[in-house]
Amino acid sequence: MIASRGHLRRRGVGAVLIFGCGLAAGCGGDGIDLAGPEPPGTSPPVDEGVAPGAGCTDGVLEHGALYRICFPATWNGDLVLYAHGYVPAHQPVALPEDVVGGTSISGTLTGLGYAFATTSYRANGLVALEAAEDLSELDATVRRVYRPDPGRSVIVGFSEGGLVAALALERYPALFDGALAGCGPIGDFQGQLNYIGDFRVVFDYLFPGVIPGNAVDVPETVRSRWETTYVPAIVFAIATNFDAARELIRITGAPVAGNDLRSVAETTVGILWYDVFGFADAQARLGGQPFDNVTRQYAGSSDDAALNAGVQRYSADPSASAGLARLQTAGSLQAPVTTLHTTGDPIVPFNQSQLYGEKVTRAGKASLLVHHTIDRHGHCAFEGLEVLEAFTALMERVNAQPAASVLALAAR
Repeated sequence: MIASRGHLRRRGVGAVLIFGCGLAAGCGGDGIDLAGPEPPGTSPPVDEGVAPGAGCTDGVLEHGALYRICFPATWNGDLVLYAHGYVPAHQPVALPEDVVGGTSISGTLTGLGYAFATTSYRANGLVALEAAEDLSELDATVRRVYRPDPGRSVIVGFSEGGLVAALALERYPALFDGALAGCGPIGDFQGQLNYIGDFRVVFDYLFPGVIPGNAVDVPETVRSRWETTYVPAIVFAIATNFDAARELIRITGAPVAGNDLRSVAETTVGILWYDVFGFADAQARLGGQPFDNVTRQYAGSSDDAALNAGVQRYSADPSASAGLARLQTAGSLQAPVTTLHTTGDPIVPFNQSQLYGEKVTRAGKASLLVHHTIDRHGHCAFEGLEVLEAFTALMERVNAQPAASVLALAAR
């Protein structure tokens, strides 16, 4: 069930298009088509202080991130900034895909009266903190180049973009008026890394030798041959020892859509992808190896004593602690936040939203947080109406706080 559903006012309808998670982790959705007129294409650069015209303008932010800003023919005065999901570090920096389910994101949003802005981020990989700074630069760019300034700036992000949205709202409270953080690791980033690491070490224990290397040291050949060699090898191993695969799911608690080969294989491959493609980048960006299972006691196997004696153990590098701290949210909100999460998310567990709620409550800001919970399996597996309702409800709360908005504008 979705909590706190709002009435579907026209000014919130643009939310339906903002449910892409990024290149690495796909989103579900029913593809509802509320597309407005397409923008006429990339406009030439504009001088500072000019009135916005219908269309899109591309450019480069101060720290090197690419950006795109789009305006409708008739602007309602609000700006929505889109924070995309995780993209592997080795891929080239590029603006996020502008078409989701056959619908143009910028075209639909501008057709509904919103200004739209997005950024590639300055780099790919685990760059949530840098991405939050890029969003602040993007907001500043819109305000520097165009007149009038946006009345309200709201962030929408999914997967890693959900973390980016939460971090940006907490770190730049004078800039942003609200955020929709979907399916992101916003409650405990250390816990998210441990979840992925735990899954890999238990997989290696139950299926030794299927993936070369280990949880914290993955050979480059595994990444280069992932789709052609190692995904088939993982699926074959699961198919030929399905009892061990069931143990893997029981021990790790990873959600599956059903107790069948396809469901278990999809969850297993999906989680292992983040270990294979994300852990080396995480270590480099955090300044050390962050995974620690030295004292972890695993349970749920046919022989837990043998499992805990045989599973590979790793101790986190102390040098990684400072990097991890920078990616931890505080819950100290100054503007409304809506979370959107499926209960059966196998990549970013549902409890990440619950843990964020606990942080917000401890910070005395519970009134600023609303959870929208979807009882479904899948990472960011939202239908269009669910995203629409979550965004509409967020905008109703944002618009109900004129005093906070006036103070934020004054600080700008």
